[in-house]
Amino acid sequence: MGEIQREPILENEEEDTQAELDVWKYVFGFGEMAVVKCAIELGIADAIESHGDSMTLSELSSALACSPSQLYRILRFLMHRNIFKQTPNNQGPIMLAPWHALSTRALANGMPSFEKAHGEDLWSYGATNLAHTQLFNEAMACNARLMIPAIFEGCGEVFDGLGSLVDVGGGNGTAMGLLVKACPWIKGINFDLPHVVSGAPNCDGVEHVGGDMFQSVPKADAAFIMNVLHDWGDEECIQVLKKCREAIPKQKGKIIIIDPVVEEDNKTGDYKLNDFRLMLDMVMMAHTNTGKERTMKEWEYIIKEAGFNQITVKPIRAVQSVIIAFP
Repeated sequence: MGEIQREPILENEEEDTQAELDVWKYVFGFGEMAVVKCAIELGIADAIESHGDSMTLSELSSALACSPSQLYRILRFLMHRNIFKQTPNNQGPIMLAPWHALSTRALANGMPSFEKAHGEDLWSYGATNLAHTQLFNEAMACNARLMIPAIFEGCGEVFDGLGSLVDVGGGNGTAMGLLVKACPWIKGINFDLPHVVSGAPNCDGVEHVGGDMFQSVPKADAAFIMNVLHDWGDEECIQVLKKCREAIPKQKGKIIIIDPVVEEDNKTGDYKLNDFRLMLDMVMMAHTNTGKERTMKEWEYIIKEAGFNQITVKPIRAVQSVIIAFP
């Protein structure tokens, strides 16, 4: 009898994986034909050919009278199958151009720098340029992966006793996903604009909700706002904070703000960190219409104007601090 050899487990696993992929292919084999038919009916190829060159998603959606977010999903499917090709879009100039128009923001009646450079504000631009929105959200997600551990290290107790938490302006849900993973007893709500959360990945324990934070905020035991309020002026911040106050319990509710607190006196605190906070203030000037980094006095003003009375500030190992406020 010849020698019997056992096949490597890896080969069997590869065969099983391939068999599973084949099954999925048979189940959804009609899908590719249906999406190609959809692309033909919409006239995607004809629009690009008539344009004579590659088109941005904004240009193509306007030409076809399509929803940018829905069109992007169709194109993503077709690009994955090499039916269409995405030309790399260097995002650098998009964020760099406003810096060249920084002086316009400083003028008495000057136009915001981003609007001067691109014809519309950052948020309107992102709503119709989903590739830029995706890059922006990925950058925020990267920041969240650094910030959340620092928050838990410095003051993780702020999440004790919470049954639910809403992340206001939470982007693709990375921060809330990390929070729920660390605190599995919390029901997480990731809240952002509809076109933002429509592309957010599913995450156990996190519900994605689309809406406008200036109109209403989903109800929860507490509101979490990270790197959002510095994008807006005082009046906008007060409006958002009031909506947060309406969303949390009157007696035990609280908001947890993660944002820089600029030191008024460079002789106190960490000079290097304050240097970065001041640089971020220039970023706000270049990229937002009314945003700014705030001193503690400025934070106290908008928080108290929104109806919060008790304020606690906890420094962490980051440029940002944790500001906790209670009604």
